[in-house]
Amino acid sequence: MTTYVLTAVAGLLTGAGLIIAIGPQNVFVLRQGVARAHVVPVVVVCAVSDVVLIVAGVAGLGALVAAHPSVVTIAKILGGGYVIVLGVLAARRCLRSSEAIVADSGEAATVSRWAAVGMTLALTWLNPHVYLDTVLTMGAIANSHGHAKWAFAVGACLASLLWFATLGGGATRLSRFFGSPRSWRILDAIVAVVMFVVGAGLLLSV
Repeated sequence: MTTYVLTAVAGLLTGAGLIIAIGPQNVFVLRQGVARAHVVPVVVVCAVSDVVLIVAGVAGLGALVAAHPSVVTIAKILGGGYVIVLGVLAARRCLRSSEAIVADSGEAATVSRWAAVGMTLALTWLNPHVYLDTVLTMGAIANSHGHAKWAFAVGACLASLLWFATLGGGATRLSRFFGSPRSWRILDAIVAVVMFVVGAGLLLSV
């Protein structure tokens, strides 16, 4: 039981590390939240999309690993390397970035519900990085946990749900936080540490 709980926590932290970054999807969710316009459908689309992609990655790579056990070693090396690179990028943003999210509530309020859903789907499914983060990286890391891989997937899915619900629901207050470059540097520092720990753990387990 303890193993599954720890694995789920690892999935939660890894999922959060991959999701939390300044990007068009997060900006869009924040803007809709500040404007209080179609927040629920936008958050649902983001969270459900992540769940589908994560489950597809865990199941798909799981089947591949079952057929070819040596694939797990390759997955660990590639996944570990990719996660460490993400950690380096987060550390670099922490040291150099002056970016912040500016939420334009006026612009978001003029978007219809279906247009908001369509834009959310496009920002999610047309982003090539989402497949690297969820399907490949999450799938590789989850399958490295063996029988506990679905506990990892649950934790990762929970991270997505909590992040987007918090971003959309608490947008009015969070917009002040995300409008500060210093706040993003703190988040990036935390993300960098998590990514380094996860990546190193994967490589050391080979």
